[in-house]
Amino acid sequence: MVQAKNHYRRFILLYGGLVMLALLLVACGGSASTAATNSSASMPGNYPQSSQHSSASGQASGNSSNPSSASYGPRYLVKTLQVDMAVKDTVQTASDLQSWIQATDPHSTSAGLTYQQDPANNNLYDISLTFSVEAADYAQIESYLSSYATGHKGRLLSLHETVQDVTTNYIDTQSELKNLRAEQQRLLALMGQAQSLNDTLTIEQKLTDVEGQIEQIEENLNALNGQITFYTVTINLSPIDVATPVPTPTASGWNPGAVFHGALSVAIAIGEALISLLIWLAVLSIYIVPAAILAWFGLRLKRAYNRRTMPKPATVPAAPPKLPVVD
Repeated sequence: MVQAKNHYRRFILLYGGLVMLALLLVACGGSASTAATNSSASMPGNYPQSSQHSSASGQASGNSSNPSSASYGPRYLVKTLQVDMAVKDTVQTASDLQSWIQATDPHSTSAGLTYQQDPANNNLYDISLTFSVEAADYAQIESYLSSYATGHKGRLLSLHETVQDVTTNYIDTQSELKNLRAEQQRLLALMGQAQSLNDTLTIEQKLTDVEGQIEQIEENLNALNGQITFYTVTINLSPIDVATPVPTPTASGWNPGAVFHGALSVAIAIGEALISLLIWLAVLSIYIVPAAILAWFGLRLKRAYNRRTMPKPATVPAAPPKLPVVD
């Protein structure tokens, strides 16, 4: 009887434990399902959440002025191209290039044209042309100019392209202009709410400073827009060096006319030398004539002095004539 009661108690405890365990599992599952349902109601799903984060990151990078952030957006470049080529007819080539560039880019403008005459040949010119072309047509114009000389029996001397990245400067200028305009609107709002003359004058002074900065930044931004919209292309044309034939000397015989001209030229040269000598003597005679006169008087005085001081020779008596001898 006691053993049966023990089995009954164990059965009741086991059954009660199983019931409690089942209730606990049901409660945990319900709470988890409720939390999941609430989470689903507050957020549509993982993909929209990721998309929203990406958009926020893009907005933050757009407001940043770091060069690395600008690499994800458009690039703003300033390009200049210089092409040097030698052609046969520089005048005709300059006219052809002008016509082609204006036809290819109707918005292009000429920024300078220089003609310089070749000192060795009056019919040849060194020509320099400068154009401002649209950035969209720049690649086509560069390709045409790089192959023009070869296709027209000329020679490409050099092609130099300079590229300057102004993306960071452009983005920073735009951001600064946006901030200054916001400051301008804030000062205008404060101007309407000012209640004293001192506040009005202070706000007006700050507003004047901000508007001056806005005007300066707008000028810089317009200049940058012009540089990134139109590129500068310079073309230097020079005539091709043509080798002139060297004349070969020809042997010639005796020519009396040439001899006469040679002798005449020598005689003229000697006559010119003698005339030049006479001119020199005439000019220097103011010194030569007095010196010659002084020398002549000095010589005469010396001779006269020598005659006076010279002793007279003694007279020797003449010997008597000899008598003939008589044998």
